[in-house]
Amino acid sequence: MPNYAYLRVSSDSQDSANQKHGILDYANRAGLANLQFVEDTASGAKKWHERRLGQLLSGMESGDTIVFAEISRMARSTLQVLEILEHCMAHQLNVHIAKQNMQLDGSMQARIVATVLGLAGEIEREFIRMRTREALAARKEKGIRLGRPKGPAAKLKLDAKRDQIEKYRTMGLSLRETARLIDTSPSTLADYVKRRGI
Repeated sequence: MPNYAYLRVSSDSQDSANQKHGILDYANRAGLANLQFVEDTASGAKKWHERRLGQLLSGMESGDTIVFAEISRMARSTLQVLEILEHCMAHQLNVHIAKQNMQLDGSMQARIVATVLGLAGEIEREFIRMRTREALAARKEKGIRLGRPKGPAAKLKLDAKRDQIEKYRTMGLSLRETARLIDTSPSTLADYVKRRGI
């Protein structure tokens, strides 16, 4: 039966190497040979079936094995982790999680463990969000302006196409026709024309 290893990779090459090392170390101990690595660059916040993970799982057959570096590499929410595990159980796929040294099957114990691990990751991300909000509030209290500067932007997205816009408008084309030719929405073009006084 095929053995797959799923890597959710980021721009940090060291992170990817660490995931791969952890999986290979686990595979040696668990006796899993000939791993086929599948790399996914999509964010873990994106729904699992819209990522490469979804394509991989939908193509696997009963008895196939998939190895994750850790539970947080599956998804970023408890609900998605459970959805993935339910899919795997429904299709009789073997799931291994290297960092936690676990093999998950359809048992209630395995589902409870996966839920707790997924929830722990979700709580940690909420703590990070909370710390970020507190840091932003502290900066605001010190009078540091947050976000984009107020007032109209000095440069607009359609500035690069201004010559084309002016040409089409001089030719007597409507906003809708001009918008279609420069590949933008009529409302965006109308706003641009108004702001630039074209």
